[in-house]
Amino acid sequence: MYLVSDERFDQLVEEAITSLPDNFATAMENVAIVVDSTSPASSLAGLYEGVPLTHRDSYSYSGFLPDKITIFKNTICSYCHTADQVRNEVRIVVLHEIGHYFGIDDDRLEELGWG
Repeated sequence: MYLVSDERFDQLVEEAITSLPDNFATAMENVAIVVDSTSPASSLAGLYEGVPLTHRDSYSYSGFLPDKITIFKNTICSYCHTADQVRNEVRIVVLHEIGHYFGIDDDRLEELGWG
């Protein structure tokens, strides 16, 4: 296990978000990205909750709360042994969950290296 401070972990999440290609970054709206220390399931590194963009339309997607992406710090740190591993895993998890926001399934995320 390689622990980083909460502040450093937040920075890594922010770095991953800002590494998004511009076309993805500008298309994201009504989504909150938060960090939680503890996962509800011990192996869960990230969780997307919401309605993916590919499933929204102007008739059925009205009045919804913002989508939420949660990144679980302790889970990620638990399978890392270096600061670089934490950075890489944070990036992968953040991109993976953002991929779900865009409606990209797990198989395609694996192909993209975001799995």
